[in-house]
Amino acid sequence: MATAKKAAAKKAPAKKAAAKKAAPAKKAVAKKAPAKKAAPAKKAVAAKKAAPAKKAAAKKAPAKKRTPNAAFMKALTPSPQLAAVVGSAPLPRTEVVSKLWAYIKKNKLQDAVNKRMVNADAKLKDIFGKAQVSMFEMAGLIGKHVK
Repeated sequence: MATAKKAAAKKAPAKKAAAKKAAPAKKAVAKKAPAKKAAPAKKAVAAKKAAPAKKAAAKKAPAKKRTPNAAFMKALTPSPQLAAVVGSAPLPRTEVVSKLWAYIKKNKLQDAVNKRMVNADAKLKDIFGKAQVSMFEMAGLIGKHVK
């Protein structure tokens, strides 16, 4: 029995020594992997530092006030059919569209299911030429009724 204990005692240190040798090898591999990840991280940090500098430069420059295009602001005379809805006074195209939408909403002519469609009443049917019009084609149809 004494010899069995001595044999077990000799085997235990051998296992510990083998474990110690294997552990440093794993640590060395683990140290190399983060080193590869650190290089792109430095680039990301540099990029983050450059971004605020660009924002600061953009804030220093005074913002230009946007000027409307003169063609949109030109007063146009509506046709008699369109004048029945928006009035007979000359208006810019933007105002014509705004007044037309006010008329559509006031009379609840927008389709309940598909809000992009406008159901024409008697006055709008003279302008559009059909019973239902898409809001996208409405601007083109209005263009025929202004000079």
